Amino acid sequence: MRLVNWITLPLVVILLTTGCRNNENKVPAVQAPAADSLKDTSAGAPVLMYGIPIDSFDIVTGKIKPNGFLSSLLLQHGITMQEIDMVTRNSLPVFDVRKIRSGNSYILFCEKDSPARARYLVYEHDLTTSYVFSFNDSLNVTPFRKEIGKTIKYASATIETSLWDAMMNDGLPLALFSKLSEVFAWSVDFFGLQKGDSFKVIYEELSIDGQPIDVSRIFGAQFTGSGTSIYAIPFIQDSSESFYDTKGNSLRKAFLKAPLQFSRVSSRFSSARMHPILRIRRPHFGVDYAAPIGTPVRAIGDGRIVQTSYEGGSGRMVKIVHNSVYSTAYLHLSRFAPGVSPGVFVKQGDVIGYVGSSGLSTGPHLDFRFYMNGSPVDPLKVEAPSVEPVYQQNLAKFEISKKVVTSLLGTF
Repeated sequence: MRLVNWITLPLVVILLTTGCRNNENKVPAVQAPAADSLKDTSAGAPVLMYGIPIDSFDIVTGKIKPNGFLSSLLLQHGITMQEIDMVTRNSLPVFDVRKIRSGNSYILFCEKDSPARARYLVYEHDLTTSYVFSFNDSLNVTPFRKEIGKTIKYASATIETSLWDAMMNDGLPLALFSKLSEVFAWSVDFFGLQKGDSFKVIYEELSIDGQPIDVSRIFGAQFTGSGTSIYAIPFIQDSSESFYDTKGNSLRKAFLKAPLQFSRVSSRFSSARMHPILRIRRPHFGVDYAAPIGTPVRAIGDGRIVQTSYEGGSGRMVKIVHNSVYSTAYLHLSRFAPGVSPGVFVKQGDVIGYVGSSGLSTGPHLDFRFYMNGSPVDPLKVEAPSVEPVYQQNLAKFEISKKVVTSLLGTF
């Protein structure tokens, strides 16, 4: 069962003014209304698109070709190289034409007379921003930003097979799955859900021209499984918003800053690092910590060991799954710690192996890798979640937030 609806204005005002508020994504400055709304159907009024009267022009649309250049497109529609060079120079403070992406859409506004010279080019850079190039008396470019709508919604679903299937069957946005996974990452095993488990969530949906594009925030959620409910109450503490249970305990657990106590970073995360042995550029999706052979390597967080093996260039490796979102890998070990094997659960700080130089390695070090939803991320840029509960001095405010969120979740 699923409910999606608007929350009444009084409840929204209460929710957003009781400590559940955080810095929102800024809505881009609107230079003009959204494209679909640029059509004035009143008697005698011109029909506009991106602020341009379309009745005065022939419209040509298309997509930027791979390795396509602005000049090759415009030269075909009567624009000279001198004009292209001038508009390119004039556009630099606003938009660098070298950032034009292949596959993105464009619209040409061409004169109806022959030859059909282009007077405007609209390049749609992303969902919110387009750039209008003018080839009239003035050669310039103007940004055109669509307004992002924000709507607070609520939804609920009961699991039949998986959370993903439940959300797809009910037509809920894919982004909501990702947000819920992050909120409950340390509390719920999303790969071990049972039939009959359920969730409720209050969230903020972003839209353009009335079409949903993303989920920006979770204002409160509840997961129920095996007769137990876990609430996610958003609350700001130390200038940062985190989620807490009804007792004020954080739903998140912290990672260690590094898997070694005494070390230095010898190589960083890179998409094109020169390999010290192979002498070719290839991705290095980890951080290397230089340390003597035999230095203990610690698990950065609680989790289950899923792999202990010798993997070619990676050497001896241990991989740990921490929850349904996060996992880590420890490469080039000299040996594994006693008792370390697949299926074993480890605690944060447990020694899982020792620094070595196995595999393709120029010297003793640990290659540490961090994964989020199966994709590598820079370990040095991962913000370790706080494990601090709500402070004593903040409990009164937190109780207000808790009552508002739990009351709203109880209405559907």
